[in-house]
Amino acid sequence: MSSSTKPYLLRALYEWCVDNDQTPHIVAWVNEQTRVPMQYVRDNEIVLNIGPSASHNLIIDNEWVSFSARFGGVSHEVWIPIGHVISLFARESGEGMGFEVEALETEENHTPEPPHPADAQNAGEKADARAEQAGKKSDGDKPKKGLKLVK
Repeated sequence: MSSSTKPYLLRALYEWCVDNDQTPHIVAWVNEQTRVPMQYVRDNEIVLNIGPSASHNLIIDNEWVSFSARFGGVSHEVWIPIGHVISLFARESGEGMGFEVEALETEENHTPEPPHPADAQNAGEKADARAEQAGKKSDGDKPKKGLKLVK
């Protein structure tokens, strides 16, 4: 079975937003497997600015979107399973893409924990190495238009 195209599309949409001086935002479905500041969750969803000026150490790997950000002046580590990302869009134009929510695959029906910070650092180093090989260094409102549902 082939791997999901979703993380690849998320990375491409993020890069497109940044390259076009737009601010990438994600909408994520929130449950006990999602680590976000709960006071900003509405109807089990959260909208997050993942632009370079708002998020730090952003990693979009094949299983998790993770980064640190400040909410109300307090730093938080954010962990979102890739399957919980509902959309990624540009705040300025509303252009982006919508996705179906996918259950996080688990072994033996237990709730997985997000990777530990040391694992995240290793993942970040791997992402940096991939970006360097490619010749690059990686460092609100609901979407209004331009979204396409991808299965």
